Amino acid sequence: MDKNTTAAGALRMQRLAKALEGNNFNVVCLDSKEQVIPAPEKLIRKGETVSVGGSMTLFECGVIDWLRGCGCQFHDRYAPGLTPEQTADIFRGAFTDDVYLTSTNAVTEAGELVNMDGNGNRVAAMLFGPKRVIVIAGMNKLVADVPAAFARIREVAAPANALRLGLSTPCAATGRCMNCDSLGKICRKATIMGSQGDKQRVTVILVNEALGY
Repeated sequence: MDKNTTAAGALRMQRLAKALEGNNFNVVCLDSKEQVIPAPEKLIRKGETVSVGGSMTLFECGVIDWLRGCGCQFHDRYAPGLTPEQTADIFRGAFTDDVYLTSTNAVTEAGELVNMDGNGNRVAAMLFGPKRVIVIAGMNKLVADVPAAFARIREVAAPANALRLGLSTPCAATGRCMNCDSLGKICRKATIMGSQGDKQRVTVILVNEALGY
């Protein structure tokens, strides 16, 4: 991005931060993905149990590699050689972990986190279970409102993730939502996180660049 695009993005990020804070989220604003790791370093203590939701953003920011060596008890869903049963156990175990890290499919100008899952393990853990949740989101996830958020999920996030996962859904073949009822579809369970009752539970780390899908 050139300096003017970056400056405009920073202004949008500050407005979004105020909206999220108004909904009782903790918010951290960063200029680039290279600045991300120090933020969870301050939020995760050695020895704490940690798990993650499926997220390209976490990989792009180096969070997965950092978790593997930071001294926490990382329940690594991406560890080589896991059986489907072991992966499912990690998903269920996330509900009793100290910290859950993930991204979000979209965030509205009103400060709402909007997500859609196939299995539901990620959105469920964001809502309840883990003691603390850390959400890392690039400014490409910003949309005007909830309808725009679901449009973004169907037209951008779901097709890209379906391709990443090697699924045979219609969106993986066409690159856009076909409003299907495929058994493998990954847009079955939708959540909207608005005003939070516990300000200490969810921290949103905003990054002024495009990250993930």
